[in-house]
Amino acid sequence: MDLKSVLMGLSFAAIWASAFTSTRIAVVEMPPLLALVIRFGISAAIAIGLAWAMGQSMRLSRAEWRTVVVFGLCQNALYLGLNWVGMQWVEASAASIVASMMPLLVAFAGWAFLRQPLRPQAVAGLVVGILGVVIIMSVRLSQGMNLLGLCLCLAAVVALTVATLVVRGAGGGPNVMMIVGLQMAVGAAALALPSAILEWGRPFEWSGRLVGALAYSILVPGILATFIWFRLVTRIGAVRAAAFHFLSPPLGVAIAALWLGESFGWSDVIGSVVVAIGILMVQLARVAPAALPLVIEPRNA
Repeated sequence: MDLKSVLMGLSFAAIWASAFTSTRIAVVEMPPLLALVIRFGISAAIAIGLAWAMGQSMRLSRAEWRTVVVFGLCQNALYLGLNWVGMQWVEASAASIVASMMPLLVAFAGWAFLRQPLRPQAVAGLVVGILGVVIIMSVRLSQGMNLLGLCLCLAAVVALTVATLVVRGAGGGPNVMMIVGLQMAVGAAALALPSAILEWGRPFEWSGRLVGALAYSILVPGILATFIWFRLVTRIGAVRAAAFHFLSPPLGVAIAALWLGESFGWSDVIGSVVVAIGILMVQLARVAPAALPLVIEPRNA
């Protein structure tokens, strides 16, 4: 793995983890589905405009259109829709821990439904990762964590797992920014009617804090992180790229504490480290043994 890929992976992990903090700010100040419709609509317009400026086209292959539709519905409408609604009652750090289960669920679902074999190390990693989540959530539930919010976040990560499995072979290709913009547009269209039905007339007030959170969500996790992810998958493959998710649990807890002042205890620290170890074990088990050493070598972009 070359240095550029490592830096892209680290950047993606940090942005992914920070997204839960900006989301928490937005959903406590305005209706969550409306916030997502606004985020997706603006993100789509920006990304598609950039794609046209870069000479990219809407003439996508069948596989690319499948990526647009599946990611737009499963990742944007379902995963983020459920997650943003659930985060009205669940803290950013807890939501980031739940979302970090995605690589574990992908490995389990691949074994259970697609008959993909699991190495003993991967099985052990699944057990370790789930144990870490149990450590964190059992303590938080005993301290009054909202059960409905937790269930919505769990349903959200299942939707993201489905999206990941369905388009697991998709890379960036020459139209990566166009794909990013179109899947955002699909998410906005899918959530517009539910937002109108469920949130009509719900009051909220614009503030600098809210605008800043939405702007960050649109530009950084919304466009930049998605672009980095597709590029990273193109460079090193989905399995190696997903290995960077092991950084999300500790980063999510740390960023929420620094940005929002969320409290955390030793159970959060220990549990997030255990989850990270489990994710890393699973991902390393899925990489061919010859590819395991991390060698930093020059590579032309």
